[in-house]
Amino acid sequence: MKKLLPEFELKRVQQYAVDVTLDPDTAHPELILSDDGKQVNHGDVRKNLRDNPERFSDCICVLGKQSFSSDRFYFEVQVKGKTDWSLGVATESIKRKGRFKLTPQNGYWTIWLRNGNEYKALDDTLRLSLKSPPQKVGVFVDYEEGLVSFYDVDAAALIYSFTGCSFTEKLFPYFSPSSNDDGKNSAPLIISPVRVN
Repeated sequence: MKKLLPEFELKRVQQYAVDVTLDPDTAHPELILSDDGKQVNHGDVRKNLRDNPERFSDCICVLGKQSFSSDRFYFEVQVKGKTDWSLGVATESIKRKGRFKLTPQNGYWTIWLRNGNEYKALDDTLRLSLKSPPQKVGVFVDYEEGLVSFYDVDAAALIYSFTGCSFTEKLFPYFSPSSNDDGKNSAPLIISPVRVN
């Protein structure tokens, strides 16, 4: 019976799947985006791009093109083969230049992987203990409820939830493949189509 409950919960949130693509206007100059806007990885060369206000200057990250300011939405990201990454959602008014912390106070609701096995929820950097490393992470937001949840899609298990959030502006999907670390973390983050079994 217990096994069914998380699977049912994941199927429930998967029905709110949305189509997300990456926004090249926000991408850090060292990021490489696929032509279809579904994959991102870190290249070693800093491209000479116009430093528009939307673009991240120091944080190796990119936002989704689509924004959400009501209801519920869900998307999935393949993190297979990576040793470092960050995922979640961010508000429209976040700081994009210079350095900053990925915290809810700064408009970021994210989790990350560091050093291949350190998972944290970036809310007072709460360490997460996971039975196995997720290959695909699902991100679910209920705007009105103030909820951001992360799922291990293959295990149909909840990784972490931010609750009691107060959203007052547009939210954008947030992706950071982190640096490629001399090829050790060169695998891309891939926005995957949601398949409800």
